Amino acid sequence: MSTHHVQRMSRLMAKTLREDPADAETLSHRLLVRAGYVRRTSAGVWTWLPLGKRVLDNVSRIVREEMDAIGAQEVLLPALLPKEPYEVSGRWSEYGDLLFRLRDRKGADYLLGPTHEEIFTLVVKDQCTSYKDLPVMLYQIQTKYRDEARPRSGVLRGREFQMKDSYSFDVSDEGLAESYALHRAAYQRIFTRLGLDHRIVSAVSGAMGGSASEEFLAPAEAGEDTFADCPSCDYAANTEAVTFALVPAAADHGPVEELDTPDTPTIESLAAHLGVPASATLKNLLVKVDGEIVAVGVPGDREVDLGKLGEHLAPAAVELVTAEDFEDRPDLVRGYVGPQGLDKVRYLADPRVAPGTAWVTGANKADTHARNVVCGRDFEVDRYLDVVVVEPGDPCPSCGAGLRLDRAIEIGHIFQLGRKYADAFGLDVLGKEGKPVRVTMGSYGIGVSRAVAALAEQTADERGLSWPAAVAPADVHVVAAGKAVPLALALAEQAAQALAEAGRRVLLDDRAGLSPGVKLTDAELIGVPWILVAGRRSAEGIVELQHRATGHREELPLPEALTHLT
Repeated sequence: MSTHHVQRMSRLMAKTLREDPADAETLSHRLLVRAGYVRRTSAGVWTWLPLGKRVLDNVSRIVREEMDAIGAQEVLLPALLPKEPYEVSGRWSEYGDLLFRLRDRKGADYLLGPTHEEIFTLVVKDQCTSYKDLPVMLYQIQTKYRDEARPRSGVLRGREFQMKDSYSFDVSDEGLAESYALHRAAYQRIFTRLGLDHRIVSAVSGAMGGSASEEFLAPAEAGEDTFADCPSCDYAANTEAVTFALVPAAADHGPVEELDTPDTPTIESLAAHLGVPASATLKNLLVKVDGEIVAVGVPGDREVDLGKLGEHLAPAAVELVTAEDFEDRPDLVRGYVGPQGLDKVRYLADPRVAPGTAWVTGANKADTHARNVVCGRDFEVDRYLDVVVVEPGDPCPSCGAGLRLDRAIEIGHIFQLGRKYADAFGLDVLGKEGKPVRVTMGSYGIGVSRAVAALAEQTADERGLSWPAAVAPADVHVVAAGKAVPLALALAEQAAQALAEAGRRVLLDDRAGLSPGVKLTDAELIGVPWILVAGRRSAEGIVELQHRATGHREELPLPEALTHLT
């Protein structure tokens, strides 16, 4: 067994803080800064200090081991990338302000890579010419860049971050499905080894394109993703992927009736004026899709999820209409728009606006609404999309039971991309029949630095961080804390050396001039799995052994404690 170096805190660059940083919003942000793991360099840009770098490297090591185990090969692509491949794929414009763009001294345009599908495609096109060269899976662990408008929550949402991205290349859809399954299983092993509580949920592909898409989510209060899961079956999905069945209604309805409804431009004012529930009204939201005005219909008691709508319509840009847009279209009466008689406006709707359903909605006249406006009779839906904000109790698409909603951190995402990028770059290989075959791809990402924050969110307590053993910066934190300083330090040194020789990674608090209370507070804040304290009974050779996660403490003779730890 190899001997590890003892890391002395007297030489460690890790300044702990007693108070939370003023700008800290989440538990992981507060504790990673306070415990000396990271420091802010600028908005969304972080320096990883020695303790933090150890945790980050341990996460990367586990990711590498599991990727290697499925036959993936590690490469390292540049972070500084030319504009041209991203113009070919369309993402130079699709990424918009999220892309870091720069220009060299000769005037050539470059970007800092947010993700590398284009470059991996070109690498494989250069290296693989025959079906015999495939399948191949490539991955890298690298710094990525996204110009977040509001970077926040520490390393959870930064402008620069560590990510593992991998890509599979196959000659058939069946091969892609196998590569996808290999990655899915590898991700489950990775997150289990990391000690992350996680859920696999259905997702939408959005701007990435492709068909099958799943997210790996770590439930946490600090999560920016909301996912739905069913208490009665195994259904789970990102709220953007939750669907509602389109079920036509069979009821008969009377003719359309116009109603005088002055000063009722909102659903709330209309429902109160007519004495009907908001669910009986039809809300028509006007948006611009790549500049084209489009109407989106949902029941009046529901809200349109603009993020969900954007994912469905990606890569098109979606934005709300403005007052100026209404001035340019006098046929669209603000607050009184109805789908019947709309001219030159595409009508999208949620499946709850099913054929045969009747609604109270705008009559396209000021201060006027219409009753008994029936979908399929009085207006047609050009395209159905699941676009409402999912609410607790909405029916499970699998079994019909009421869904629950929870917050989570996205830690991984896997896609069956298909041939989107192969088509863009002409990625073909010579097939078995001697004819060109278009290659199909998968894309698979893990947020490495984000996983560190997710672990902190899930495992920390009121005393500080509490790392799982697989990722902790050390196995044992040895503290010299007795009033008889020479005796306590000598026993702590003896314990640290014995543990290091037994192959354990040791952090030794040998700092002079600090009270036992400060050292023990720092030990709990730093969060190493085991804390061994040489304290008041050092003269007897007795130490205190504490398990950080459970808080269990026990006084033992040093040899017995060492046996327990090795």
